Amino acid sequence: MRYYEVIPNRIFRVGSGVLTYGSEKVLAVGTVVLVGVGKRNCVGIVIREVKKPDFETRGLEVVDDAVLPTHLVQAILWMAEYYAVTLPVVAQSVLPRGVEKRRRESKVTRVEAGEKKVDILLNSAQQRVVREIWEAKPNTVLLHGITGSGKTNVYLSLAEKTLSEGKSVILLVPEIALTSQLISNFQEYFDNVALMHSGQTEAERHLVWEKVLLAEEPLVVIGPRSALFAPVRKLGLVIIDEAHEPAYIQDQSPKYSALRLASTMAKTVLGTATPTVADYYLCEQRNAVVELKELAVKSNKSAETSVVDLKDRVNFKRHRLISDKLLASIDKSLKMGTQTLIFHNRRGNAPLTMCDNCGWQALCPDCFLPLTLHTDKFALLCHTCGQKLPVPTGCPECRNANIIHKGFGTKLIETELAKLFPEARLARFDADTLPEKQMKNVYAEVKAGRYDILIGTQSIAKGFDFPNLTTLGVIQADAQLGLPDFSSEERTYQLLAQVMGRARRGHQNTEIVIQSYQPEHPVIRAAVAGDYRGVYDYVLGVRRKSGLPPYRFLLKLSLVYKTEVAVLKNIGKLRDEVKKISGKVEISVPMPAFHERTPRGFSWQIVVKSKSRAELLKVLNGLGANPHLHSYLDPGSLI
Repeated sequence: MRYYEVIPNRIFRVGSGVLTYGSEKVLAVGTVVLVGVGKRNCVGIVIREVKKPDFETRGLEVVDDAVLPTHLVQAILWMAEYYAVTLPVVAQSVLPRGVEKRRRESKVTRVEAGEKKVDILLNSAQQRVVREIWEAKPNTVLLHGITGSGKTNVYLSLAEKTLSEGKSVILLVPEIALTSQLISNFQEYFDNVALMHSGQTEAERHLVWEKVLLAEEPLVVIGPRSALFAPVRKLGLVIIDEAHEPAYIQDQSPKYSALRLASTMAKTVLGTATPTVADYYLCEQRNAVVELKELAVKSNKSAETSVVDLKDRVNFKRHRLISDKLLASIDKSLKMGTQTLIFHNRRGNAPLTMCDNCGWQALCPDCFLPLTLHTDKFALLCHTCGQKLPVPTGCPECRNANIIHKGFGTKLIETELAKLFPEARLARFDADTLPEKQMKNVYAEVKAGRYDILIGTQSIAKGFDFPNLTTLGVIQADAQLGLPDFSSEERTYQLLAQVMGRARRGHQNTEIVIQSYQPEHPVIRAAVAGDYRGVYDYVLGVRRKSGLPPYRFLLKLSLVYKTEVAVLKNIGKLRDEVKKISGKVEISVPMPAFHERTPRGFSWQIVVKSKSRAELLKVLNGLGANPHLHSYLDPGSLI
């Protein structure tokens, strides 16, 4: 009889991570097994063989001789330690649901190694970048390439080199829906491509997982954050496209960054036109930044950019929301038979409904956040929890009949543009768009020029190429700058740079019109100039003075109670407890969370800072279990 420590994928005791089982078989580390925990069975992962314990053990059952690769087992152990999370919670993320089930396709077709279909053509700049990344000594390299510089060709070439060495490649994308072109490129060049994403059913995802597990030849696995757990046998390279995207940070337990995890598993390439300030700083310190600053295809086309001050109403004689300059550019594009893209990162018609007599506001009864008017549904919707309420005909407090709706979203912009340009063919793309009408499903029609004016949120700001685009308008460029968060400025720059990148790919002579209440703000000016270094230096200076990443590590601690009295009473106690655990950390004053009230109750938080991440782990481990406490180590945002 042999004995093994197993990580079950179910929490069985607070603070515990492994259980010991006996087996007549010799099992390899990483073997997926079925074990009994209490009166229930669950899936587990063998992590080591141990001596016979001084207690009776239960047996286990091997699941289809499935053995996870070594790098994946090591990743599980690293995540548990680095993020102070229990091993069973990590195992839940690594193993697909239903892994123990016997699928109809009992004999899984292996994914065979394919041959490269066509040659990958690189220009001299791309060849230099591939060589620099391949020869780089640091395990993680930041590929800082402008929009249209051909980062995809660099990815393809690096993948080809890795596969030729008998090793697999994992390509992470922020969202499958927004990266259809990138996936098509890989499928065009390579046969051995496997897709893993949440759009697949449990059975489909499990079957793909098995195919990858059983593949004897190297593969290219493409998917969002969770595809990093694909069980490829020999992982040689991880490519993370659009590496600045918040989608790579999981905000539910286990909370982790795919960028940090990938760097522990294999050589990692972070590809982006707008790196986060912290990532650029860390890679620059290690001499691990590779620049790609020229367009893949030489072009004599230009993009003329102008900024319109929203405060100066002289610029808005024809319409209150859309400037005369932007309307003139739309007119010109319509006459030329080319396309216009209008960007506004807020959906609906009006985000604020209020009484003009007493100031009453229509708030979500669960979240206490303003409800957004949707005139097509004639309802008020909460964009946080989905609550739907009827539009009031009068004020419930003072009985005034004059209810006003302020602000604007993409639906209102669509309505107004339809009035201004009745002959134009319009299409809106946001979270309210029907699935069959979303950009990923009608992109071919858009690219073919079926629509004249495209209106949308950030869902169309990245991942798509619009070769017929000659006008780009940003309705309110500084909408995010007012958010009370340390990442708001760099997120504003990233979003603007990504949107403007749609018009700076060299296909057409384009006109970009940026509307802003703060046209002189350093972030707006840097975005207009395409000056990443300028915004980097500015934000880094602010972070240095404020003691924020990359100069400090952060730990956000939130308490949630059903009543406001309870949360106010306990948030002070929490702050005192943190002080006792460590005297080497900085602790903020208690403050209400950005979403102070949710269906779970009232939420308040404190932020703990330290130059030493170990001190934050000490605090986290010292607090112990508390059902009201929610922690977030290395948060990408504080709201």
